[in-house]
Amino acid sequence: MKLLNFTIIKLTFCLIIGILIGYFYNVSLNTSLYATGLCLVLLSISYLFARKQFIKTIWFGALTFITMVLVGILVTNLHNEKNNPKHYTHQLSKEKDSIKTITFRIREVLKPGDYYEKYVIDLLEIDHVNILGKSLLNIQKAPLQTILKVDDIYIVKTGFKDLIHPLNPNQFDYKTYLEKKYIYHQIFTPKQSLFKVDSQHTTLFGTADNIRNHINQKLKLYHFKPDELAIINALLLGQRQDISEEVYTSYTHAGAIHILAISGLHIGIILLLLQYILKPIERIKQGILIKTVVLVTILWSFAIIAGLSASVTRAVTMFSIVAIAMNLKRPTNIYNTLAISMFAILLFKPLFLFDVGFQLSYLAVFAIVAIDPLLYKLWHPKYWLPDKLWHTLTVTVSAQFGIIPLSLYYFHQFPGLFFLSNLVIIPLLGIILGYGIFLILLAILNILPQFIATIYGYIISFMNLFIGWISKQESFLFKDIPFNLLYVLVSYIFIMALIHLYIKRNHAALKLFLIAIVVGQFAIIYTAYKKPENEFIVFHKSRHSLLGNTSNNKITVASDFDSITEAKNKIIKDYTVGNHIKTIEKGSLQSVYLLNNKKILVIDSLGIYNIKSFEPDYVLLRQSPKINLNRLIDSIKPKYIIADGSNYKSYMEHWATICKKRKLPFYQTSKKGAFVIKY
Repeated sequence: MKLLNFTIIKLTFCLIIGILIGYFYNVSLNTSLYATGLCLVLLSISYLFARKQFIKTIWFGALTFITMVLVGILVTNLHNEKNNPKHYTHQLSKEKDSIKTITFRIREVLKPGDYYEKYVIDLLEIDHVNILGKSLLNIQKAPLQTILKVDDIYIVKTGFKDLIHPLNPNQFDYKTYLEKKYIYHQIFTPKQSLFKVDSQHTTLFGTADNIRNHINQKLKLYHFKPDELAIINALLLGQRQDISEEVYTSYTHAGAIHILAISGLHIGIILLLLQYILKPIERIKQGILIKTVVLVTILWSFAIIAGLSASVTRAVTMFSIVAIAMNLKRPTNIYNTLAISMFAILLFKPLFLFDVGFQLSYLAVFAIVAIDPLLYKLWHPKYWLPDKLWHTLTVTVSAQFGIIPLSLYYFHQFPGLFFLSNLVIIPLLGIILGYGIFLILLAILNILPQFIATIYGYIISFMNLFIGWISKQESFLFKDIPFNLLYVLVSYIFIMALIHLYIKRNHAALKLFLIAIVVGQFAIIYTAYKKPENEFIVFHKSRHSLLGNTSNNKITVASDFDSITEAKNKIIKDYTVGNHIKTIEKGSLQSVYLLNNKKILVIDSLGIYNIKSFEPDYVLLRQSPKINLNRLIDSIKPKYIIADGSNYKSYMEHWATICKKRKLPFYQTSKKGAFVIKY
């Protein structure tokens, strides 16, 4: 089956191209609006002519696809809140840190960090001027501090802080992640600085939060363990904030982290359960239509209660279309259904395209649809239980074909026992979801027997214990796998060529498969060629110095703390995995580094630099040396001053002022990130 024979798939592909252009290139709103309008007019005229022609031409189709690309650019611009004149960024002065009176509403409660409670907020006013936009609120943690409620309105006097790009190579870019959610700044404040405003206004998010809180209050009466209640909140209410780090890590290492985020798997199970429960409605007049309306209403009510996250929204959209197609008995094709749901989601939420869950979800479903029938045909068990287990295994393996390349790119690890965990968890999930919905209804009605709640708690505890056991089989967890975007593209080309060869089994398919292998080899050679060579890195490490010298596919690491284990687990590991470097060696901090024709002088807290015949290209200041920087510059005439994360902030501000006056480049890793010297 040729996918591009379906018009909606072509249109969705063009929409995606338009979204990518709109995001990565600065196309103004007016330009995209006028261009789209012009193309729509030309498309209408072309359609009128095309209707009267007996011979079809390519012009109408080409104009349609161009128009859809422009629609993608336009919707990206329309959803960019910065294009709204009332967006708060237009009200900010150049000095974003200046104190302002900010009125805001709590929109979403996030998982807390080590030092701050985190919230997404809707901005309402700045200095009594009505504005629009979202921001990230960070509230300092304190003992016995209560969580702010969704829809509560507060006033605070503080300044906006810029989001920070990662300060070391290949680290997760939280700033870009938030910007794709239209969050551009953050606010830091202690809770006592907040002034609460009385408000009776309730949003959809607030209503959903009230429902979730009511359900949790009812469930707490039945003495669930904290981990059990956290899993109930994740699987049935879409809230993962209370999941402990230990449980979350176990699910990640076991290859079952997708279980904790409500997605297509959960909604698909719920749809099947509802289909069975609501089947009697079909007997009444217009029963199928009524059943379809009830199904879609329940699914979207569930999505609202779960917080309308990206994963929930796309899953409910997809299965709403599936439910309509199933119950109205309309001829349909699963590829068409997937494309329609993707098209609808991206039209209203274009930046969902960059959501990792969105990408993995659709790739998994496409892979299941394409590959599962081929695998399932390999064996036909005679009995019901082996058949169900075999089908569960083929579905799991098929999904992995779809998501492995992208998972390796984003997470750089592969759980070898994914098939075992999914073989147990997927059937168990159906029980947990069906049982859980029934349990919540009984709890709300105050008629839930304690023994039912206890049994349910045992089922969840068993699932957590099983996942914990799987995660401890460390020999089956492959970590720190280097995998770049080029490898992702080549991997999908290889997988598609392999499937095509298995189906067709002809000379042309074999030729395509061999070409895919050659392309893969070129990707490996190109990656090896692009590895960093002869590179000296001053990493940013708060309160410490961390240096790396890369050469011959090896990095030598030097630091001023006893062990480099912590750095290897985070900063150094990110660097080596991102750059396909295999060997890490431990070195010692030197006072002078000679890098071919470049010289680095390192001055530590002792402040010793009396080298008269030596003029370094770079001076690295570490551990807050008490030096006269003007005298240093005059005596050794460096070309560049570098200050790493081990220095006091006040010292670095003083050095920056001196360097500015002397017109000498000054680099501060705490602001600009790691400093890289090629030699």
